[in-house]
Amino acid sequence: MRLNRRLFIGSGAAAAISLHAPALLAEGHGKPRVIVIGGGAGGATAARYIAKDSDGAVDVTLIEPSKTYYTCFFSNLYLGGFKEMSDLGHGYGALASNYGINVVHDLAIGVDRAAKTVTLAGGTTLPYDKLILSPGIDFVDGAVEGWSLADQDVMPHAYKGGTQVELLKAQVMAMPEGGVFAMIAPPNPYRCPPGPYERISMIAHTLKATNPTAKIIVADPKDKFSKQALFQEGWNNHYSGMIDWIGADFGGGVVSVDPAAMTVTIDGEETAVSACNVIPAMKAGRIAEIAAVTDGNWAPVNPADMSSRADPDVYVLGDSADQGDMPKSGYSANSQAKVCANAVRGALTGSTVFPAKYSNTCWSLIDANDGVKVGATYEPTDEKIASVDSFISQTGESSDLRRATYEESEGWYAGITADMFS
Repeated sequence: MRLNRRLFIGSGAAAAISLHAPALLAEGHGKPRVIVIGGGAGGATAARYIAKDSDGAVDVTLIEPSKTYYTCFFSNLYLGGFKEMSDLGHGYGALASNYGINVVHDLAIGVDRAAKTVTLAGGTTLPYDKLILSPGIDFVDGAVEGWSLADQDVMPHAYKGGTQVELLKAQVMAMPEGGVFAMIAPPNPYRCPPGPYERISMIAHTLKATNPTAKIIVADPKDKFSKQALFQEGWNNHYSGMIDWIGADFGGGVVSVDPAAMTVTIDGEETAVSACNVIPAMKAGRIAEIAAVTDGNWAPVNPADMSSRADPDVYVLGDSADQGDMPKSGYSANSQAKVCANAVRGALTGSTVFPAKYSNTCWSLIDANDGVKVGATYEPTDEKIASVDSFISQTGESSDLRRATYEESEGWYAGITADMFS
């Protein structure tokens, strides 16, 4: 492969991209252009596969503000002491050097679908023939009474990887002996359905070692949650008496917080807390809303190729997409990205487009070597991406099986991050 493209750092150099126009345009210049916004499990995978499989026939630009991407998946293991933050960080250099992807470290702030352009915070405007949006999540204003993004340094959400997760761990480690940790769990749908409950497990693991008389309260607006029987079995086995889960039937959805006073009120009962993780209701990342491809919260897509129902030249992947039965997870985003990449490459180059098939698995660690999982395979219908079959770990499994499940998750993490970044 001829490695003759550029790695762009910052928006100023990115202006040079606009000199390349695709063969599909009336002007008849150069290569077709794909812009991918968001460098996570969906965006990085899509950019890599389009560039790799088109063998230079498509000009691919990946727009991502961060030079190092910290995965939100597996960040709970950092909270539990099983990972260092450096284990979760990944760079984009190989995408540029191995596949000629134009990596632009800037923030996309505008999409003009009529003109087919993307505007960056640095002032550059980039043209596209196909646009792929994979911006992850943003939060619904006012979803938790008393909390806003202005309070995230006091009561962190830690539901985007990196500094927020580091802050939450620092707060857990600073809790006084016998202190109270509170979590406000999110309503459906949200990123990584088992994520909040794996997080509780990992924080309990840390507190059991460092602050064994501490207590954990979970206020949950749902009456049930992913892998509930597995988590509650694990909590009873490993952290008996430490965790109090308050579901919707017991007032878990009637919640307010006071970050200044460090209190949480659940169904009228106020509790002073030492640390509080507020995970509010979620919606599609902001750029999807700016592009006017959402229904106000999520972005409806066509199940066969992840194209937007609002615009056939725009695709939405991962957490932001309203696609049907698939959970919002890193595995799902990676799976959707491969289907999307195949469809986009086919539309631009005439290459073969294969029927869409999707899959997902979500692993969770409850305690050391006590791993559980849930997953399914999926196929597109006219209405949605539909579950075909599913599987889930069972209560009462042997310690050997649970260890093997955890080791499987470690292998998956190594594999997906290689699939994204190498």
